Amino acid sequence: MAPLPPTSPSSPGTTTASPRLLHSSGSGEWSAVVRRNVKSSLLLLLVLSTVFVFSVLYSSQGFGSTAAEEVVVLTRRPLVGDPDVSGRPVPGEEEKADEPVVPAENNVARERSSPEEISLPSADSSSAPTATAASPSTAERTGDQSVVGVQVEEGCDMSLGKWVREPKGPVYTNLTCPTLPDFKNCQKYGKDPGHLFWRWQPDGCDLPRFSPERFLAAVRGKRLAFIGDSLARNQMESLLCLLSQAETPTDVHRDALDRFRTWHFPAHDFTLMAMWTEFYAHAVPVLDAGGKPTASFDIHLDRLSANWTSRLPGLDYAIISGGNWFFRVNYLWEGGRRVGCVNCREANLTDLGVTYAVRRVVRAALEAIARCRGCKPGLATFLRTYTPDHFEHGSWFSGGYCNRTRPLEEGEVSSRSIGWELRRAQIEEVARVREAAASTGSRRFGVLDVTKAMMLRADGHPGGHYDKRWVRNASDCLHWCLPGPVDMWNDVLLQRLAQISPAPLVR
Repeated sequence: MAPLPPTSPSSPGTTTASPRLLHSSGSGEWSAVVRRNVKSSLLLLLVLSTVFVFSVLYSSQGFGSTAAEEVVVLTRRPLVGDPDVSGRPVPGEEEKADEPVVPAENNVARERSSPEEISLPSADSSSAPTATAASPSTAERTGDQSVVGVQVEEGCDMSLGKWVREPKGPVYTNLTCPTLPDFKNCQKYGKDPGHLFWRWQPDGCDLPRFSPERFLAAVRGKRLAFIGDSLARNQMESLLCLLSQAETPTDVHRDALDRFRTWHFPAHDFTLMAMWTEFYAHAVPVLDAGGKPTASFDIHLDRLSANWTSRLPGLDYAIISGGNWFFRVNYLWEGGRRVGCVNCREANLTDLGVTYAVRRVVRAALEAIARCRGCKPGLATFLRTYTPDHFEHGSWFSGGYCNRTRPLEEGEVSSRSIGWELRRAQIEEVARVREAAASTGSRRFGVLDVTKAMMLRADGHPGGHYDKRWVRNASDCLHWCLPGPVDMWNDVLLQRLAQISPAPLVR
């Protein structure tokens, strides 16, 4: 409550006086008193106004400071957040491919494990690691990995979205790509073209149409390698077709088995490579009683294959992927002794599971890249997440087929697929190595998360649309037609490169 105006004494014996009483003593005295009261009132009002203004300014400054602090907190939040993505439904079934020519892929869900839990058993123990499960969150049930891996423009998560119609069709066709391998040329062998007119639309943002000029500008003077199995090769072949729309590449090298390839784009001094590895780890075929190799492998988890690690120096970008070869019957070794298996069903061996084996080799590969002494300090590595096959009613040579003509609906994709589990293990390992690399500020690691997008594309495989002179009575529901959904992987790759490119990209 504001204080009353100060009173003016009317006589020595009076403590208070009203203007009415003062009025009778003469107009001159009255005028003087009025003037004094008016001045006092104005002065008081001025003081009160000043106090009010300062109080408003102070409170506004406090609010603005709080908002600023919140912005700082948000902008300082790491791109790789809490890798706790437990709760992904554990698969109840595993699609086991038993093809002798190309390894089949399968599906995945996520399983939380601490570093201690996923380390291999000691020499005197063969117990399998245990997983700690948690109740699934909404994000986990939908496959959300926004807290893990590199994000595009203000948190846009390209892993979540849907396939929408694209009237323009693909960037290239089977007639405009000079490097298109015949086995992926599905249009040549009569595949329905409906799978060509779709594009991936992420939730809440756009994934721009691939620009060959923009990609080549980003990688001018660089060396990029796809490291993995035949699906890594599939992505390289897609990128070759995409980039050939702007510049025709030169075939520089291929080894005797056509597993190591090098292409060069002379106008941009860009080198593109494919490096073959089934497991990343050193692996040798298991021999049968007659000394002939079988479809199984002895995988040495504590030794990486020099076939690809020796080629890391000189690279600017490495895109690694894999997982499909682990669904065979394989045996896991460490310290020179057999410590477990995958899918072996042998009484004297512990089946450690596909996810465990994949996690171990992915961790070893990423750590090797992070520690590579001869590699460039700025080497950027992206892990392309697992993609499934889409065999129905069989497999490669047992009547399996994939004759869908449009993308699947989300309700048609099993949330219990093992594909989610493998994806989760891969992303967690990238988060782990990113956290360790952040302290040194050197090499960069990211994710090309395409698992959900490709789970929906049962319509994008060759199936039986290939030259039957090479393979009879087989169906390929693992690899991807060119052009086709696999081109989306390079759409995502371009956006990742755009984030780390030091120079403006050509639009």
